[in-house]
Amino acid sequence: MPKKNAFYAQSGGVTAVINASACGVIETARKHKSDIGKVYAGRNGIIGALREELIDTSKESSAAIRGLLTTPSGAFGSCRHKMKSIEENRAEYERLIEVFKAHSIGYFFYNGGGDSADTCLKVSQLSESMGYPIQAIHVPKTIDNDLPLTDNCPGFGSVAKYIAISTREAALDVASMCETSTKVFILEVMGRHAGWIAAAGGLAAEQEGDAPHIILFPEVAFNREKFLAKVKRTVKKHGFCVIVASEGAQYKDGTFLAESGLKDAFGHSQLGGLAPNLAQMIKDELGYKYHWAVADYLQRAARHIASQTDVDQAYAVGEAAVEMALAGKNAVMPAIVRGEGKRYRWSIVEAPLADVANVEKMMPRNYITRDGFNITDEARAYLEPLIQGEAYPDYKRGMPKYVRLKNVMVPKKLRKSFKV
Repeated sequence: MPKKNAFYAQSGGVTAVINASACGVIETARKHKSDIGKVYAGRNGIIGALREELIDTSKESSAAIRGLLTTPSGAFGSCRHKMKSIEENRAEYERLIEVFKAHSIGYFFYNGGGDSADTCLKVSQLSESMGYPIQAIHVPKTIDNDLPLTDNCPGFGSVAKYIAISTREAALDVASMCETSTKVFILEVMGRHAGWIAAAGGLAAEQEGDAPHIILFPEVAFNREKFLAKVKRTVKKHGFCVIVASEGAQYKDGTFLAESGLKDAFGHSQLGGLAPNLAQMIKDELGYKYHWAVADYLQRAARHIASQTDVDQAYAVGEAAVEMALAGKNAVMPAIVRGEGKRYRWSIVEAPLADVANVEKMMPRNYITRDGFNITDEARAYLEPLIQGEAYPDYKRGMPKYVRLKNVMVPKKLRKSFKV
């Protein structure tokens, strides 16, 4: 029986460690050349498969692939392309199977969040009915940390580390100037429905009174009067107030404070402008001088200060995905399980995609203080292990060395093109 090739694609917003998962997939596949032929990567994610734009990773040296371990963003390109249901757009799924069949692809590794888990599951189901079975394995990734059945998501630990450090450093700056200058600093972070990233800012505090003084979570309804009163009390007591605000902060009726009225490719409301919105609110009501910042892409691209734990786990899920495929598994995701005891231990198990797709894991209420403005000891115990260890890249002339792949394209075999 001829060997089947593998297809790997990156999906959605990239992270500081998604390439570490790619490294895990490719290096592990190369160790099993008797079972897996070539590993093709989608140029710009899943649309690379739809357009038959496949990258031949065998053209990359071992050193280049190893370099992915310390390189941020998506080395092969990612995309925000949500595939609709099979009933709504069967043609897209049939096109995937057509491309996979033309290039003898029998393994599908899709590296992304909840939407990609759903796509992975549907490809597995449809390929079976079309008589060309594909072993579809979802490789977890999301800085939002909102995938179910896994203790945490690769990509989150490094963002958490970045936000915690940035919060502490900014707080020191504001504290030193608050007597005659800025009284309030607001850091806006990502997190549409789940407040995990905002919660990480809470790790900056070491003792009572330390910043952040206020954290805004999507899980806790925003109350304008309560918020402003907390800001006022904090400035009066400490001389300044540092706020970490999740972009998904919302009112009781579910309306986002930063609602723009636009939708992204996944149908989600586009958010933006929460920090200046809050700052203006404070200025109008309390008259304090303020500064604000939006972590935006900086938080997810900061490979120079990545968590070693996060890097290790990102590689491990990529490695496990290939091993699961070779073991005959299908429609599953490598999930991280936290061990018992005070010392942080973790292992990888398989989770069924049917229980992962389109399910969001929110912050447990016992991770948020009763007043809704900070994290509890339980949250700290969960978060702290995920930011442990430094995984610095090599530097040259003061700048980190990041690999750039050749990304050699595979010749197309199908006559028909496909519009995405």
